[in-house]
Order: sequence, then structure tokens, then C-alpha cells
Amino acid sequence: MEGRAGASSKWDIREKVWDHLESTGLAEFPRPVHRRIPNFKGASHAATRLLALQEFRAARTVKINPDAPQRNARFLTLEARKTLLVPTPRLRTGLFNRIVPPPGATKEILRICATSQGVKDYSVPVGLDGRARVDLVVVGSVAVSEKGWRIGKGEGYADMEYAMMVSMGAVQEDTPVVTIVHDCQVVDIEEELLGDHDLTVDYILTPTRIIKTNCKRSKPQGIIWHKVSYEMLGKIPILKTLRYREKQMGKDVALQDEHPHLANTTRAAALNKEMAENTQPQAATGSAQMGQHHVESDPLNPRLEGSGTITTVYVGNIPPSLRVSELKCALREFHVTPFRLNWQGAQHRAFLDYKDQVTAERAVSSLKGLSLGGNALRVELAKNQKNKGQGEVNSQK
Repeated sequence: MEGRAGASSKWDIREKVWDHLESTGLAEFPRPVHRRIPNFKGASHAATRLLALQEFRAARTVKINPDAPQRNARFLTLEARKTLLVPTPRLRTGLFNRIVPPPGATKEILRICATSQGVKDYSVPVGLDGRARVDLVVVGSVAVSEKGWRIGKGEGYADMEYAMMVSMGAVQEDTPVVTIVHDCQVVDIEEELLGDHDLTVDYILTPTRIIKTNCKRSKPQGIIWHKVSYEMLGKIPILKTLRYREKQMGKDVALQDEHPHLANTTRAAALNKEMAENTQPQAATGSAQMGQHHVESDPLNPRLEGSGTITTVYVGNIPPSLRVSELKCALREFHVTPFRLNWQGAQHRAFLDYKDQVTAERAVSSLKGLSLGGNALRVELAKNQKNKGQGEVNSQK
């Protein structure tokens, strides 16, 4: 490609790089490389240039993406006895997994640990309260410029991962970011193509050289909530916890859907109306003491106590330190206030009653992945349901 993109959009650049890698025989498994962080001939050798970086040698904890071209970078990190963090696939189950090789692991075992299967077999999740501090970040790229401007595969996960790391305090403004690419992926990128959410890089490692970008463009300062949609919030559960935390800190966490000038106003209005209909006031009866069995109903909605069926949501893994008032606050924040809350703190659980299954399922979707008091809550539809007005029949453990 002779280092020139000559394209007018990010997708033009991506397609040009992917096509070039395939047509010149530079592409490696998995193929085709389109729609991926592309693997390429020489990726393993390019990764060895990490060893020449003082920032890598000094790092204790390194975060590396799980894609194929960074496999050797993961191996070198493990071989150097550093802590290796790998993002969970599509951030579905959290942010990081820490790779933990078996005691006395040989080089061969470490190489296995660095593969995609090894990442699954030898990893433990790192929670938001794990106090992770990342000293070096390695990301994959489809294209990158010598100025440090990066283009990923178009799904935004690397940008979001970095923003989430900022939000949880895992990276600082001066934490170095490295990418490993083929020389043909180093192209001209117009700055006007970049958004304020786009991650830039400080070092580019290729099979032939190390490029120090001296990039002056600021990296993302955290999660840009007005660019996050409810759909994304549903796909990345850990975002809910981070949003709740930042809301408690007084930050503006309004989503894309809640900004009329950023989203379709009709859709936003419908969404807000739907939320209002499903958010009922809590009874002002005060907080129950920890460990007590406590049932709270909405006195303003006696019609909900009539005939018919209700749907109950089970909330488990509630930490001993959590008060019912804190759970109620979270339920309000996520617009999933039930008409009745059955608090069983001593059993580390609670049951939430909703007027119908659709509302209950929305509550499960909204709360899944939420962490309170250091515990990731277990949220699901209760195994045993009941009729309105009948006695408690839930036996969920």
C-alpha cells in the first residue's frame, strides 16, 4: 500500500487495508481478515519489539487485546512474569480476565496460555473493585498513522475498554499505548476522521521498525455517556455499574437516547414515557436494618394487588454490608422500581415483584452485571412465581 490510505472515510481505509493484506498474501489465519483485527505474516516478530521498550520492561501489569496478531505479545508478557490482563470478548461478562498460568509452567504451557483457548482455560475475572492498575496497554489496529491516530475494526471495543479503564482508575493520562501491525497498515489518516472517543497510540511496532508517535492528541478522558446507547448498555453489562457509580459521584451520565439533539426525539420521548410508566414511587417507610426480613409495597397502586399474576425477579449475592435503601436507590437509577420489594438481607437476597413479565424481564436486563458493595449481583426471573395476593412461594437459593 506504500503507506498511503488515499481514502475519505474510516471504512474506506479499513477496506483498503483488508483487501491489500489478502491480495498480497500477507494475511494469516483467521481468514478472511475483513471485519477483524487482521493477523499478518511477521506478527510474532513485530511483537518481540516490545522487549526493546523501556515502558514494557518497567511494566508490572500489561493489558493486551485477545486477537491473533497479539498472541506472541501475550506470551512475552507471561514469560517476563508480568501480570497479563485480557479484555473479555465483547465485554459481555466484565472488563478483564487475568491470565494465571499453572505453577511451574514451561514455555510450551505459557504459549498455550497466550492462545485464545488458553485465555479461556487459564483466566480469572477481575472485578471493578479489583483495584487493577495497568502500566502498559497493547491494542490491535486495522490502520494507524505515524502520528498515532488509530482505526480499529469499527465496533468501538478498544476505545470503550480504554474509556472504562479511565473510569475505574486503571490507567492514567501518561499510561503508554502500543499497537502491533504490519508495515502496510501504517497509513496516512486525516485528523478530521477522528472523534473525541478515539484512542490514540504512543508506539507502533511492525516487523521492521518501532515508531514512536509523540502523539499530542489527548486520549479519551473517560466514558462519553452521550455516545452510549441503551442498546450498548444492554450488551456491555459492566457499563451499568460504571454508570451507576459515576451518577452517584454527580457526573452527567445521560445516554445518547436521552439527548434530543443526538437521537431521534420521537424514539427518546417514547422511551421516557415507557420508563415513567414503569417507575412507581417507593413507600416512605425508611430503611430496614441489615439482616431483617422486609416487605415494602407501593401504597399508591392498590390496583396492582388485585387478581391476576405478577412476575417476580430474584436478586442474589447481596453483600452483608448492603442496606435495602442502597438497592432501592439503584432500582430507581435504572428505572426498574418494583411495586413490591421483599428484602431478605440475612439470606443475601431480595425478591422484586412486577406487574407483568415484560416489565420484569426489562428489570433483569437492566440490572444484569450490576455490582453493589463489591459484589456482582445475581439477577434472574424467580424460579417459582406466584399469584397476586398469595403467600410467598419463592424458594430460590
